Amino acid sequence: MLRDVCVCHEALPKALPRFSQQEALFMMTQETEFLKAQQQFQQLCELMRQAGREGWRMDEIERRAMPKLMRLGREFLAGHVERQGTGDAGPEVAYDNRTLNRSQEPHSRRYLSIFGELLIERYIYAVREGQKAEYVPVDARLGLPAGENSYLLEEWQQRLCVKDAFGQSVEDLKTILGQGVSVRTAEGMNRNMAEYAEAYRVAQPLPPTAEEEELLVATGDGKGVVMRRPLAEELREAREAAPVPASAPAPVPVAAPVRRGKGHTRPTKRRAGKTRQRRAKEAVRKPSRRVPSAAEAEDQGKKKKNGKKQMAYVGAVYTIARFPRTTDQVLDEMARRERTKERPRPQHKRVWAEMTRILEGEPVSGREWLFCSLALECQQRDPERKKTLICLLDGERSLWDMQRYWFGRAIGILDIFHVSERVWEVAHCFHKKESEAAWQFATHHLRMILDGKVGYVLRNLRRLLDEKRKELGAEKRTTVRETITYFENNQDHMRYDEYLAAGYPIGSGVVEGACRHLVKDRLELTGMRWERKGAQSMLHLRAIYLNGEWDQFVNYRIKNEQAALYGPGTAYEKVVDYAQAI
Repeated sequence: MLRDVCVCHEALPKALPRFSQQEALFMMTQETEFLKAQQQFQQLCELMRQAGREGWRMDEIERRAMPKLMRLGREFLAGHVERQGTGDAGPEVAYDNRTLNRSQEPHSRRYLSIFGELLIERYIYAVREGQKAEYVPVDARLGLPAGENSYLLEEWQQRLCVKDAFGQSVEDLKTILGQGVSVRTAEGMNRNMAEYAEAYRVAQPLPPTAEEEELLVATGDGKGVVMRRPLAEELREAREAAPVPASAPAPVPVAAPVRRGKGHTRPTKRRAGKTRQRRAKEAVRKPSRRVPSAAEAEDQGKKKKNGKKQMAYVGAVYTIARFPRTTDQVLDEMARRERTKERPRPQHKRVWAEMTRILEGEPVSGREWLFCSLALECQQRDPERKKTLICLLDGERSLWDMQRYWFGRAIGILDIFHVSERVWEVAHCFHKKESEAAWQFATHHLRMILDGKVGYVLRNLRRLLDEKRKELGAEKRTTVRETITYFENNQDHMRYDEYLAAGYPIGSGVVEGACRHLVKDRLELTGMRWERKGAQSMLHLRAIYLNGEWDQFVNYRIKNEQAALYGPGTAYEKVVDYAQAI
């Protein structure tokens, strides 16, 4: 069989049919490229014969054949490009109700494919020489992307980048292909692809009704990301760079006071209310109740050595069947840290993440973006509001504020795992870590909480804090007081006896896992610091990847970019699934 393949080129016809001069030139150019490809193929055949004679291992054959296969692919690709010609449609063309003029000389365009670099010579059409090209026939026929890099190269590179650092991902692909892009180019690819992420999410079809369950769950949480600079600094730069409106009114000059007599001015009316002195004294006594801005709130996170953290808010929407349980079953599952085999699985879970954005010089909180997105998906999946809506959150007050605004009808449930963490912290304040006494203390109070007896737990913690105040250090006393406050603030969302009887989920393991996989496992690798836009782009693409929608997103992005570049009817419009076309 190998011999038949290697000599198959001898069966080619000896003479070509007649063509026009231009077509003949194109055919000759294409034949030249294909002859180069045949030479590469003959070298590959000779390599296989040598492998047979010398008894190479399979991996040796693969390593030596790979470069030749890449060169062969490049020659075939170059032949296909040459076959398209230079796109000379005449000195003038009518395009979009205008007359465009051909460039004086063909323009070169760099195209980096997975096989290597190509330079494509083609004519461009514009209103005048030197202006932006508005019609490029060859680009449209080949379905070239907006940038220099092929869609397939970008897809492969970003498939690696969403899982590992840009530098490592670039080196990995270079090792496989023998060539690749720079780290800066890979970062640019990431941002360009992410521009289609939000529109893709909104455009997705709803899950089949038959596959949905009775309970509709929305859950969210926050995770800090180390940034290169604080949000307040970026916000200040954005405001300084914003142009001043030309129609802005000029400042109105203040009129000078009218003198009534020598050394006197017109008396002014006394302002109603408190005097200036009283207001100043009360301002000293009472702290300001001003609500911090989004930029200030984001920058109040913990400081890192190399930067500050900004919050990435991660959320998920899914449906799930009811699963009634008892307190003993929940405690047993939490102690063993194993998933109950009978527990129903979330259906059509989709995670998403948002960070604070700057729009027209003003910050918009990532919380608001996230909850707006989650609310929209819940409305689409349950337009008639027939499902029981549940909102699972931790104790952050800002998240509950978002829940009341966007999910007013939802049953709010405090994540039991956050409650458990608090109980164990208090247990270690009164007893030694890993001791039997600490285990009994935590188990007892968790049982009371799951039985709906949060009031008992609060009274007991207050009593213990008062009785053992002298025995506890300042740090432990603070821990106990903070836990008491935490339970007091969230008591309305801790009716676990009712939730378990109704079969509601009480743990936000879905979003906790999403925070770990989506944010921490990629954006918190060693030494990483992010720009806000770069972090947001990575979060969007990584969410799509973890949702198992990467191929669908690639299809969506290519289809929409091609339509924007060349309109309907282009070469790529004829391909239904680009991911499968390879």
